[in-house]
Amino acid sequence: MERRLKFLVDVGVSRKVEKWLAENGYDAKSVRDIDPKANDAEILHLAVNEGRMVITMDKDFGELVYNSGLKHSGVLILRLEDANGDRKLEVVKKILSDYTDKIQNRFCVFQDGRLRIKK
Repeated sequence: MERRLKFLVDVGVSRKVEKWLAENGYDAKSVRDIDPKANDAEILHLAVNEGRMVITMDKDFGELVYNSGLKHSGVLILRLEDANGDRKLEVVKKILSDYTDKIQNRFCVFQDGRLRIKK
């Protein structure tokens, strides 16, 4: 299976997700390893420069993309406020299993058991 998607995983997501992506052939970097204090705009800028989709728990990325008009290479917001690392990993695996070909360069929000994909 070809792994074209590249990811930048935000600090709040989970080390389990970071580790699973790396172990399963995805090109993934972690904000925690680059600069854990990076602000959202800096994270988006880095992701765009490297063609990476941001995986985050932070809904403020919607504000940056839609209201501030910042460019992105794809954003996946996980609205899983009380989820542990295992649950976050389960959701990411499911999304990548079912939607890999549909989420590239898209703005996506997973909430209440469903994935919304916007252009």
